[in-house]
Amino acid sequence: MSANSATPADKAGQTEKPSRFRTTKSFKIPFWAQILGGLVLGVLLGWLARSQDISWLITTLSKVGDTFIGLLKLAVAPLVFFAILVSITNLRKVNNAARLATRTLLWFMITSLIAVAIGLAIGLLTNPGSGTGLTPKDGKAPDHAGSWIDFLTGIIPTDVITPFTELNVLQIVFMAAVAGVAVLKIGDKAQPILELSESVLALLQKALWWVIKLSPIGTIGLIGFAIADYGWNLISKYATFTADIYVGCALVMFGVYPLLLAFVAKVNPLQFFKGAWPAIQLAFVSRSSVGTMPITQKVTERLGVPKEYTSFAVPFGATTKMDGCAAIYPSIAAIFVAQIFDVNLGIKEYLLIAFVSVVGSAATAGLTGATVMLTLTLSTLGLPMEGVGLLLAIDPVLDMMRTATNVAGQALVPVIVAARERILDREAYESASASPLDDADDFEDAPRAVPAAA
Repeated sequence: MSANSATPADKAGQTEKPSRFRTTKSFKIPFWAQILGGLVLGVLLGWLARSQDISWLITTLSKVGDTFIGLLKLAVAPLVFFAILVSITNLRKVNNAARLATRTLLWFMITSLIAVAIGLAIGLLTNPGSGTGLTPKDGKAPDHAGSWIDFLTGIIPTDVITPFTELNVLQIVFMAAVAGVAVLKIGDKAQPILELSESVLALLQKALWWVIKLSPIGTIGLIGFAIADYGWNLISKYATFTADIYVGCALVMFGVYPLLLAFVAKVNPLQFFKGAWPAIQLAFVSRSSVGTMPITQKVTERLGVPKEYTSFAVPFGATTKMDGCAAIYPSIAAIFVAQIFDVNLGIKEYLLIAFVSVVGSAATAGLTGATVMLTLTLSTLGLPMEGVGLLLAIDPVLDMMRTATNVAGQALVPVIVAARERILDREAYESASASPLDDADDFEDAPRAVPAAA
């Protein structure tokens, strides 16, 4: 047989060899490993900068972290506006949309109540303000304290520009909701506006993917600067309080959530964390629920929740569903501040904390930090605002775990509601595994059909 008379099988064999080399060349480090590497390197660099007093390294770590957070915040205002607008219009594609929205809000409230109860129990058992060596003089009142009047009147903007320039997410949500309902009412005449909004949202999400891929570098800066600036000595003063926050969040995320998944949604809890982990780990690093929102939405879709419902529930949750920042944190923080200032809390005050956590959680608005929610809680209880200053120093360390808990809850509730309404694709849920950060180009999936709710 001549050299040119190779069989098709031989030709196929000849073409298979280069593919092995292509596979080797296309190997990528998994995103979770990149994040883990960034955490380790950040801790090492932060320790080195602090122990050796290397000022230029401290400055560099600060700039890297601030730049990463700045890039995330850059997309927050338009992302929230168009995500909420499009999510409301997408509800028209869902059977029993009003019922789904109501049940979503109901489960937000139920999980928040459970979280705040756990926070109060931990605070009462551990007395986080005792033995810290801190005094009221160590605190400093914030420039502005949240109040119910500010919260209620601050929902409605005075103009359409200021909410975007000052990043008032609550007002942006209000305007987006009004615009979304108006688009639904106008109907076909508003179709060009809806198509433009969907295109802008897709553009923003694509740009945000590029920022998210910088997360390992941002992690180095954020973690490194936290270690270099605060050091372990400061953390030791807040050891009990810090442990309380982390334990409380862990109990909610790895205790309450799995129980709800197993007994309410009747799905495998381990599979939920397997699918949702990319969003949870990014939330831990970025400390921004809104910045993580596109990933939260994608992992929720991959867990079998219909896209039309997910596109409503996740943006809504990213601005209002805060089990970490608005339930666990303010409940333990209120007890901490009360003990520092020697103020006795009673049943009435604990009920007020629960009320604020459920009703006022939108005040956190998915941004980095929960200072607004804390000031709202303290002002409602009549506790000194100087207590906020006591906790600001340790806030970045706490915010990582709080935000991870927030995002886990934002993915959890749509799964529960979809499962109970029998619109959850259980086959997709059981097969969800791939990290969306490793194959982000596959995200323009066709919307999953939504069966009628039972």
